Amino acid sequence: MDLNLNSQFESGNSPLPDFIRNSSSQRSTSSIQSIYSKTSGGHAVREVGFELGSKPSVRHGSRGADSERFSSSYKEINDQDARLVYINDPEKTNGKFEFARNSIRTGKYSILTFLPRNLFEQFHRVAYIYFLAIAILNQLPQLAVFGRGASILPLAIVLFVTAVKDAYEDFRRHRSDKIENNRLAWVFVNDQFQQKKWKDLRVGEIIKVSANESLPSDMVLLSTSDTTGVAYIQTTNLDGESNLKTRYAKQETQMKNPEKEKISGLIKCEKPNRNIYGFQANMEIDGKRVSLGPSNIILRGCELKNTNWALGIAVYAGRETKAMLNNSGAPSKRSRLETKMNQEIIYLSIFLVILCTIVSVCHGVWLRLHKDDLVLMQFYRKKDYSKPKVKDYNYYGWGMEIFFVFLMSVIVFQIMIPISLYISMELVRVGQAYFMIRDDRMLDEASNSRFQCRALNINEDLGQIKYVFSDKTGTLTENKMEFHCASIGGVDYSGGKALAEDEQTGYLARVDGQVFRPKMKVKVDPELLSLSKQKQTDEGRHVHDFFIALAACNTIVPLTVETSDPALKLIDYQGESPDEQALVYAAAAYGFMLIERTSGHIVIDIQGEKQRYNVLGLHEFDSDRKRMSVILGCPDNTFKVFVKGADTTMFSVIDQSLNSNVVKATEDHLHFYSSKGLRTLVVGMRDLSASEFEQWQSSYEKASTALMGRASLLRKVAYNIENSLSILGASAIEDKLQQGVPEAIESLRNAGIKVWVLTGDKQETAISIGHSSKLLTSKMTQIVVNNISKESCKKSLEDALLMCKKLTIASDATGGGSGSRMTEIALTIDGTSLVHILDTELEEQLFEVASKCTVVLCCRVAPLQKAGIVALMKNRANEMTLAIGDGANDVSMIQMADVGIGISGQEGRQAVMASDFAMGQFRFLVPLLLVHGHWNYQRMSYMILYNFYRNSVFVLVLFWYTLFTSFTLTTAITDWSSMLYSVIYTSFPTIVVGILDKDLSRTTLLRYPQLYGTGQRQESYNAKLFWVTILDTLWQSIAAFFVPLIAYWGSDVDGSSIGDLWTIAVVIMVNLHLAMDVFRWYWITHAAIWGSIVATFICVMVIDALPSLPGYWAFFHIAGTELFWACLLGITIAALVPRFVVKILIQYFGPDDIQIAREAEKVENSRESRDAEIEMNPIFHPPRR
Repeated sequence: MDLNLNSQFESGNSPLPDFIRNSSSQRSTSSIQSIYSKTSGGHAVREVGFELGSKPSVRHGSRGADSERFSSSYKEINDQDARLVYINDPEKTNGKFEFARNSIRTGKYSILTFLPRNLFEQFHRVAYIYFLAIAILNQLPQLAVFGRGASILPLAIVLFVTAVKDAYEDFRRHRSDKIENNRLAWVFVNDQFQQKKWKDLRVGEIIKVSANESLPSDMVLLSTSDTTGVAYIQTTNLDGESNLKTRYAKQETQMKNPEKEKISGLIKCEKPNRNIYGFQANMEIDGKRVSLGPSNIILRGCELKNTNWALGIAVYAGRETKAMLNNSGAPSKRSRLETKMNQEIIYLSIFLVILCTIVSVCHGVWLRLHKDDLVLMQFYRKKDYSKPKVKDYNYYGWGMEIFFVFLMSVIVFQIMIPISLYISMELVRVGQAYFMIRDDRMLDEASNSRFQCRALNINEDLGQIKYVFSDKTGTLTENKMEFHCASIGGVDYSGGKALAEDEQTGYLARVDGQVFRPKMKVKVDPELLSLSKQKQTDEGRHVHDFFIALAACNTIVPLTVETSDPALKLIDYQGESPDEQALVYAAAAYGFMLIERTSGHIVIDIQGEKQRYNVLGLHEFDSDRKRMSVILGCPDNTFKVFVKGADTTMFSVIDQSLNSNVVKATEDHLHFYSSKGLRTLVVGMRDLSASEFEQWQSSYEKASTALMGRASLLRKVAYNIENSLSILGASAIEDKLQQGVPEAIESLRNAGIKVWVLTGDKQETAISIGHSSKLLTSKMTQIVVNNISKESCKKSLEDALLMCKKLTIASDATGGGSGSRMTEIALTIDGTSLVHILDTELEEQLFEVASKCTVVLCCRVAPLQKAGIVALMKNRANEMTLAIGDGANDVSMIQMADVGIGISGQEGRQAVMASDFAMGQFRFLVPLLLVHGHWNYQRMSYMILYNFYRNSVFVLVLFWYTLFTSFTLTTAITDWSSMLYSVIYTSFPTIVVGILDKDLSRTTLLRYPQLYGTGQRQESYNAKLFWVTILDTLWQSIAAFFVPLIAYWGSDVDGSSIGDLWTIAVVIMVNLHLAMDVFRWYWITHAAIWGSIVATFICVMVIDALPSLPGYWAFFHIAGTELFWACLLGITIAALVPRFVVKILIQYFGPDDIQIAREAEKVENSRESRDAEIEMNPIFHPPRR
């Protein structure tokens, strides 16, 4: 629990003057509460109020874009727009209209809706509608080619498998919902607390939550076990953050006990919405109206920590809670390979129409040529002479017969469109995801978190990435901040030798016989440590005020941790910002230890003396001001405002005339710190007179209790108080690079991937990190665009484009374009410039410059600007993009990119929840892309082409047969074999190979990153390969059909027998085709390929052994002859030998990188040479194929 030292200050020791003490006692804690906002790396998403489903217009480049999000904050909450919650009166609350009960349901289906809804969702795939139409046509007597049951079987199998998968997933969701809904909570009913199931809770009821329990609904705090009304919560289940946060009960309700006195009142709050960081409401109680904000509400899923109990009133329940409203996945994305595959399916559809047209036209010609013979011809007998009265058979005339033949052709050739490909792709992606998740090389041992595959439909896109957009803080760096040095009063305290951890004992505070020590040690500067103890000198006073600012100007909560020594306890500083934690630990190390925080005051142990400061107001960070301020009532009865923030905004509010030399020196020190890659903040303060304080207090209370425009009014109050500051100094925090980041970036660059860094840090900091991470090198030519107007931005971009062209020409002249590296260019651009560039005509110039650069650094960029930059390259470059980040400010760019990756780090799980994939470290990007991405792309590309081949070759065999049967569409191959061909006979081997096959080993792919370029150049799947595959298919179908035809020409073999021969021959042929292309053989690969051939023999025998089916015993007749087996051998040789020869010639005379690397692997594995040199294709500006 936190330290409680209230007793030391309760008896007349308040430092507040009477006129402040009196007014203070009347005002609610709203005047001292913080308007909680989500901070991330010094940037904030401020309090937001928006209605569910609202989508404000977005301008990526405008600084004013954020303001559009607050439009609803300016609307007064009236009865029509508000939810009215009567405290402890659920009947009246739900009387006008029933609010949602607390039961949740994440399952998609019920027993009644499963079948229709699941089928409706599955038939969103146009191919399924196509096959359904084919099956329906086959039910018509005039068009019945196959048996009616056989025609529906393939689609039924695919629908059934998908339905079973969906049903199992939904069953797990329902099971989880049942457990959640039946949990118990203490609810105030009939003047006492009784246990009720969560699903039975209603809005308006008072709920009691004990320590370490989860909250069953969104509830406004009424009171807590802490006398000051503070409750500590953990939001891990909501956003993944483990740091404790503070929430406050209003003083008007804190002392009320519902078991001893009746509590009644009215809460008027905004309607349910998704904003988990905003809440706007007011409460009428005991004749007063008090405002409620984000710090007064605790959301469902949060856990109560370090607080014995808390009472609250349920305001949102069930599906209307903010957690449930945010319970939606990342936006659906479709892989680029699947998009291209759809184009090829259109080509196959056109090819199918051509085949059907040929058959129907030839059939019409044949009918014309034999029109005189149709009267008595057995198949077409037009007249029935069996009875005295001559009747017509079902002959529909020349035109209708052609039309019917066309439709029948579509039915016979339907598997030209591979229905099994869709289910095969889903199964392969699941298998690939399993092996990615189980890869121990992507296991983050520090957090014990494995790779997460949150989107199964874009695995293969990982092998085609051209641009990587990365956040810096927490993604490239650890986001574990460590205080490094400071500039105080114009003096730089970074040059001295810091005491090592084993040389320092650390600052200790003694309270009531207990010794307290900060949990984390900080290296201290001996000179600064000495000055921190000397308040008499000017330097000492500067240092004193500086560290007071660090200890007080934050929202950190000190918690005590027990140790093995009963007399020693550790103080653990919990907060939402790692920067704030580092600064408070630094202040503690220098003897300014924050030991208590309540809703109204803080206690700081200053060199052994406990000092109480009344927190009279707190203005949080927001993205406009980019600073934070706190107004303190000091022990000496004075009032001071302490401000810290980014240098860009702090120097504009510092009175430069007071200490111009100090300001100038601090600016120089800031530049020096930034050049070393340190994160900097400027600290300032000023004393407030009694009149200034009264004026501020009046404005602050009006803004805090305003029912309209509260966020805007609070911002104006902050602007008014944050001015004419005297500078105290600047802090520098080190955020170390993650392990393996420089090596990872170098591998990605060698793979031809362009890495961009998008950060909110200063330009100097970003450049420094760029050098230390090997993103920037000394050989690069750097271009900087850092302007404050549109005209200057335009001029800078024109100059940059001219320089890029000159460097390109110079590089070409010196041979840089012929295999050797070109002159590398790095572009650095800041957020202010992007304001004038994005969403304007200058975008095109920025794109031209950026596309010629190897590296791009974007500094001081806002979240929407990050998304705008990703959109710029994604839409204009037509290349695959990947965005990776760890914080809430990275969500927009993660969702904008083709592939979004979230880092599960220090800043919560918002990025993870919005991502397609998630992992623990940036360096895992290398095995993910270069290994798994390459494998996934190569496997999926081959599987798609192979599915086109195996189905087309079967259709063409049927087509050739049609040409020899008067175009009547009678088929030698049985109905069941035709239907089972793509579903059972040949599907399993492709799935196994699609999951397990590896063209190259992991070692080779990591050793030669250039091999990744095959995916970027689309070498495994392109239009050329598609048409080559079709030509190969054409030849193999000719061999498969005509070898038996010639062998059995003139014999008395029946159609069913030779149909069985064709079926088995094609299955053997396509499986041997697959076997020729397998790179890595496993036992399951052997079982799948050879097992499919055996399974085909068995199925054909079973089908021919059934008397009820046509072709009874046909297989057993033909298989007993030697000619049958000779034909199988002859088909295999004639079909596959030409392909084998061409493949060998290509590999010998024109090998690609993959083939060269595979040969090198063989050489290395045979131990003939372990140092084989491999010459790779150039990766810069590769030709698109």
